[in-house]
Amino acid sequence: MSKYIGIDVGSVTTKLVAIDEQCQVLFNTYLRTEGSPIQTIQKALHELYSALGKIKIDGVATTGSGRRLAGIMVGADVEKNEITAHATAAKWICPDARTVIDIGGQDSKIIYLKSGVSSGFNMNSVCAAGTGSFLDHQATRLGIPIEEFGDYALRSTSPVRIAGRCGVFAESDLIHKQQMGFKKEDLIAGLCIALVRNYLSNVARGKKIQQTVLFQGGVAANAGLKAAFEKLLGMEVVVPEWFKVMGALGAAVIAKKHKEETGRETSFKGMEIASFECKPRTFVCSDCANLCEINELYIEGSIASRWGSKCGKWENLSLRSTNRSEELEMPLT
Repeated sequence: MSKYIGIDVGSVTTKLVAIDEQCQVLFNTYLRTEGSPIQTIQKALHELYSALGKIKIDGVATTGSGRRLAGIMVGADVEKNEITAHATAAKWICPDARTVIDIGGQDSKIIYLKSGVSSGFNMNSVCAAGTGSFLDHQATRLGIPIEEFGDYALRSTSPVRIAGRCGVFAESDLIHKQQMGFKKEDLIAGLCIALVRNYLSNVARGKKIQQTVLFQGGVAANAGLKAAFEKLLGMEVVVPEWFKVMGALGAAVIAKKHKEETGRETSFKGMEIASFECKPRTFVCSDCANLCEINELYIEGSIASRWGSKCGKWENLSLRSTNRSEELEMPLT
């Protein structure tokens, strides 16, 4: 049977999903990127290999902020933005979904769907209040495991009002209320409500939210935020089974569709990439006033790709810059 892989490389986490011809999930993993996307992708592939053995892969797609790096590294057939990937997964999981609430490690977005196709979206602009990294920080500060954060909120009987318009203000107000002696349960419940209000104001921006509503992304594991969304929206919010890896799932479905539409053989470099030495490099091209930052990826000591120039000249892998530092001209070790 044909199998397809989707890889979602975000700022905080990396997700990988493998599906079969019926788009059923055969394998999924959710890993902290920890500033090392290459090593994390390789670890995810190792886990896939350990779980399913040497399977035949017929298509690969990448998404997320690191989709270009991941795509070049593994030999992806398709690279898609997060909006398209999440919308594709939402359509597959719930064909009648109209709204997707997605909150990840460092960003939040809302996707509006019509007949399973994205009809619009918004993303958080500058405020990270309510994202996974913000909640991780607050859980650590309160001495609560992040896995129990939402359960604390559900035990609250009198949520404290917290200023949630900004992450800095929310934390400051939370500390102030904590010093006043309020219980952790009420503080966390109040914080969840404040963060949902912030989301509806700054991300949804007052636009009407229609059912069915899907809540996905790592933060969807927080039962307190789910309850707060349901309270403020006055409707059920559905957390799908694969909420943590919906971007990667959508990418895998996209890879399958690409194969069916084109009939091309996959460009996937094989499971051996999990053990290859991959190194990124960067330099600034000073051949014109644009001063483009050029990114390079070396696999096993040989350059595999180069990108970032506005004029496109650095796509020629045989080019060598006369402006690069002596360090960059040294052979890879």
